[in-house]
Amino acid sequence: MRTYFVYILASRRNGTLYVGVTNDLLRRTFEHRDETLKGFTQRYGVGMLVYYESYDDVRLALQRERNIKHWSRKWKLELIEGFNPMWRDLSEGMVP
Repeated sequence: MRTYFVYILASRRNGTLYVGVTNDLLRRTFEHRDETLKGFTQRYGVGMLVYYESYDDVRLALQRERNIKHWSRKWKLELIEGFNPMWRDLSEGMVP
């Protein structure tokens, strides 16, 4: 059985946000941070993992990602603050 993650990356506390979904949270976070992936996260320096949720069903994960992407910035910030009030980089100490 696979696990899927909906995650939010930030450039810094209250900075630029990126919402994504993956089946390998560590690998994907490091790809963003190391700028392996060209595009939005590279352009805006977004690589700090500040939020994530896990799902067993990819359809639920994709739906949740779409929902969060359509939320206002205020709601996204409240979601992060409730989960990670210090805005720690949750990937620190994780090994890819």
